[in-house]
Amino acid sequence: MYLEKVNGPEDIKKINKQDLQILADETREALIHKISNAGGHSGPNLGMVEMSVAMHYVFDSPKDKFVFDVSHQSYPHKILTGRKEAFLDAAHFGDVTGYTNPNESEHDFFTIGHTSTSISLALGLAKGRDLNKNDENIIAIIGDGSLSGGEALEALDYAGEYNKNLIIIVNDNDQSIAENHGGIYKTLKALRESGGKCANNLFESFGLEYKYLEDGHDIEKLVSLFESVKGIDHPIVLHIHTIKGKGLAYAEANRESWHAGGPFNVEDGSPKFGDWTPDTTVFDSLVELIDNNEKAVVLNAGTPMGLGFVEANRAEYVKRGQFIDVGIAEENAVAMSSGIAKNGGTAVFGTFAPFFQRTYDQMSHDLCLNDNPATMLVLQPGVYGMNSNTHIGMCDIQMFAHIPNLIYLAPTTKEEYQQMFKFATTQKDHPVGIRVPGSFVSSGEKDTTDYTIYNKNKVEVKGSKAAIIAVGVMMQMALETAKKVKEDTGVEITVINPRFLTGLDEALLNQLKEDHQVVLTLEDGELMGGYGQTIASFYGDSDMKVKNYGISKAFHTDYDADKLLAENGMSVEQLVAYIKQYI
Repeated sequence: MYLEKVNGPEDIKKINKQDLQILADETREALIHKISNAGGHSGPNLGMVEMSVAMHYVFDSPKDKFVFDVSHQSYPHKILTGRKEAFLDAAHFGDVTGYTNPNESEHDFFTIGHTSTSISLALGLAKGRDLNKNDENIIAIIGDGSLSGGEALEALDYAGEYNKNLIIIVNDNDQSIAENHGGIYKTLKALRESGGKCANNLFESFGLEYKYLEDGHDIEKLVSLFESVKGIDHPIVLHIHTIKGKGLAYAEANRESWHAGGPFNVEDGSPKFGDWTPDTTVFDSLVELIDNNEKAVVLNAGTPMGLGFVEANRAEYVKRGQFIDVGIAEENAVAMSSGIAKNGGTAVFGTFAPFFQRTYDQMSHDLCLNDNPATMLVLQPGVYGMNSNTHIGMCDIQMFAHIPNLIYLAPTTKEEYQQMFKFATTQKDHPVGIRVPGSFVSSGEKDTTDYTIYNKNKVEVKGSKAAIIAVGVMMQMALETAKKVKEDTGVEITVINPRFLTGLDEALLNQLKEDHQVVLTLEDGELMGGYGQTIASFYGDSDMKVKNYGISKAFHTDYDADKLLAENGMSVEQLVAYIKQYI
C-alpha cells in the first residue's frame, strides 16, 4: 500500500517512478469506493487519476498552483493532498465538497463549480506571481467540454500574447456531459488522429506552444511530459488524450450516463437505491412542440438531460435540426434564440438556473431590448434546486423579473406550466421566461388562463384580514398555512398566486386594502430585491402592513431546503403564529 502513506505531494515524490501506477490504482480504488457509496462526478474523475499522480510527482504544490476547471476532475487531486479519509472512510465522506475549496486545503485556490474559468483564473494567478517577482509554475487544467465556453476562448486569446510561465493542460476525453458539438471539436479530433501534428492547430493559432500526448494514462510518459515543461518561461498547451470513466468498463462504454450520479453497485453499475423516475412534464411539452411545429427548435447548453433529452431519445431531433446543443455557451444560446424568433422560428432555450446567470447581458440586450418572442426555461431555480454554493440559483427573480419586455412566469402546478408554455410558444409579442421547478404538483384541473392578459393574479382562496402572496413552489405552504389558520381561528385568509413576476396586479392589491390588515409574501429565492419587495414598495405609502419572506443573502451550501426555509421564517407553524397577531 502506497496511498496509506501519502498525506501530501511530498510523500508522492518519495515513491519510485516505476511504482507510481500502483499509487494510481490505489487512488482509483479509493475514488470508486466513495462515488459508489455516496455518488458524485464519476467519469471525469476516473479519467484524471494517472494525470493527477504525475502532476503531483513533478510539480511542487501548493507553491506550484493547480487550477481545475469546473472541479469535476479534482477528486484524485483531493485524495493526494491530505483528504484521502474523505474517500476511504464513510464517516468522513462529508468532510469535503465535490469542488475545489480553499477552506479545505492549501492545495486548492478557488471555489469552482462553473465551467470555462480555469485559464482566466490561472492567468490572474500568473500575473500576481509576476507582480510579486516569484517563480512558481501556474497550471490550468481544462476539459475539452469546457473549451466551448466563451471565457475559455477569451483566456486563450490573451494567453497568446502573455510571455511568462503558464501551463495549460487540456484533458481531452472527447466528451462533454453529452457528446461534443461544434467546430472546435473537429479540430481536436484532427489533432488526436494526427498525433498532434495536423496543420489546423487551434492552440497554435492563438500563438501558443503545443505538445500532444496520446495516452493520458501512461504515468511515465505523463511524468516525462510534465518534467519537460516545469519552469517554462512562456505559455504552453499540453493536449492530453484520456478516457472518461477509466477503470470501470460500464462507465467507459456509457460516458454520458456516467458523468455523474448517485451510489451504485461496483460489480455492474446498477443503482444501489433503485432507479429515479424523473418528472417528464418539461420534456413532454418540448416534444409536443417540435413534433407539431416544424419551425420550432429547442436549444440547450451542454445539459440536454435537464430538458429530458437523453442519449436514447434525442438523436432524431438532432438529425431534424430541432434540437441544438451549443456546448457550454449559454450566451450564444440566448442570442441565437433571439435571432430564430426574429426570423420567424419558434425558439425555446432551457438550462439550469445557476448557469442562466451567465446570460444576463444577452437576456437584456440581445433578446429583450429587441423584444423577440423566444421562450426561456429557467430550470430548478430557488431553494429546491441545486444546493451547492457553486450551483445555487437563488437570484433569478432579481436578474430577470426587472428586464423590460420580458414576461417572467412562475407556475405553481403542472397544469399552469403547460398553459404557460403553450402561451409562450404561440404568442409573438414578447420574450417569455418560465421558472421551472424540479418536479410539479398536479391540481388535477386544466388551466385555461389567458396569459395574454398580463400581470393578472389568481386568488386561490378568498378571505379577509390577512393575505399570502406565494411565488411558485411556495404555494403549497401558503395553502397549508391558510388551512391551519382557519382550523385554529375560524378565519378564512386570502391566498394569491401571482403567476406574473414582471408586473403587479394593482387592482387586486388595492382591493386588499378594503378588508386586509397584513400581506405576507413568500418566495423560494433571495429576499433582497425579490418579488416580495416590489409588493412592499407598492404599499409603502398606505396603512397596509407587509411582511416579506425569502432566503437570506449568502452563498448557502449543502443545505436541507425545508430547514433553510424554516431558518428564514417559512414554515406553516411560523407563518400561522405571525398571522394570528392580526386576526
